[in-house]
Amino acid sequence: MTLIAPNGNAPIAAQAIRELLTYLGEDPDRDGLQETPRRVLGAFTELTAGYLLDPADVLAVQFEQEPAYEGIVAAIDVPFTSTCEHHLMPFTGTASVAYIPEVGAPLVGLSKLARLVDIYALRLQIQERLTAQVVNALVTHLRTRGAACVIRAEHTCMAHRGVKKTASAMVTSELRGRFLDDARAREELFALLGGQR
Repeated sequence: MTLIAPNGNAPIAAQAIRELLTYLGEDPDRDGLQETPRRVLGAFTELTAGYLLDPADVLAVQFEQEPAYEGIVAAIDVPFTSTCEHHLMPFTGTASVAYIPEVGAPLVGLSKLARLVDIYALRLQIQERLTAQVVNALVTHLRTRGAACVIRAEHTCMAHRGVKKTASAMVTSELRGRFLDDARAREELFALLGGQR
């Protein structure tokens, strides 16, 4: 699959990458680097493909409940990779996404919850915003009585530069509706997540 940058300024971006290589003391015309600008553009186009995707389209694929389901629907430990907007370095981890449908409301398949994570992860991000965007999409596009997302991730911008603390993880959570207001629903959610908070 060929990915096309949304704004079409590939020649300008490729020249900027050549200038970055020169700034780093490299010769962008030497063997091994001649194709680097094209490869970097391809990689960043793939890593930010979420800008071209609409969560409404993914969550519109629903199916009717029969019989009516009133419990938690969750996709646990969905792996993802995103790009930190501060340093353009990757962060990777898992996202657990859950919702409680309104009684009788249509459901979405679990693969749609995983795709929802990718739509927002494949953008320049901070983890806190990523967590909130997933929940916002659930609340906006599904009929829910509660929605939640818990993300645990390791950030290379922290592990390989700056404080250089490897093997440390950041955990963020966003809870809405019953997950926020109902202690029993919240306890059930975190039991399903294996106790992570």
